[in-house]
Amino acid sequence: MKFLRVYLNRLQNLPDAHDTVVVIDVLRSFTTAAVALHRGATAIYPVEGVSAGIVLAGQLDRAVSVGAIEGGDPAPGFEYGNSPAALLTADLAGRPVVMSTAAGVRGLQRFRQARQLYAASLVCARATAEAIRRSGAEEVCFVITGEWVDRDGDEDVACADFIEALLRGEPVVPADFARRVRESDFGRRFVAGTWPNLPLADLELAAQVDRFDFAMPVVREGERMLIR
Repeated sequence: MKFLRVYLNRLQNLPDAHDTVVVIDVLRSFTTAAVALHRGATAIYPVEGVSAGIVLAGQLDRAVSVGAIEGGDPAPGFEYGNSPAALLTADLAGRPVVMSTAAGVRGLQRFRQARQLYAASLVCARATAEAIRRSGAEEVCFVITGEWVDRDGDEDVACADFIEALLRGEPVVPADFARRVRESDFGRRFVAGTWPNLPLADLELAAQVDRFDFAMPVVREGERMLIR
């Protein structure tokens, strides 16, 4: 099995990955998506753009809208911000979720033509590795979405390192990867307490390695993408 890393926000020509692509957004999109599925959401519809998200939410029966703009502030017109902790008590059972975020969702859209596409975070990392192994993937491309000019993105790199180590059969110490999430540039903003829309509860949840036992494959339904 071959491994490749790309960084979504670098000024480079991103390669076309045709086999298996794992788009990682630990803080917070795909931690939020995992919580939503755990709470009984029927599917997550990742939509690029706030306006498009609002439109789709209006077309789906009993849809719940979840999203944030660049920097982590809640998307205007959405019911929930991109906060996994806030969804822990949300009424999502049997309901679709429309998600629009600045990083993770954009990564999924960029690599939507991959043979196999996964949304991933640390809370479901081992299940993601197991799903990839069962699929017989020959090449795995990890897409790091959290690196920006003011963020090292190490929370996502840590998740990629963890999944790759599992696929290689290497020993892992989960606490080491959880620590990297907390100590990443973005993680420290949650700890600082000066960003009202970056609650510490979100960071603590996102750092829980393998909290959930399911992977999050992304499928296409016509022009729409779904995480199930």
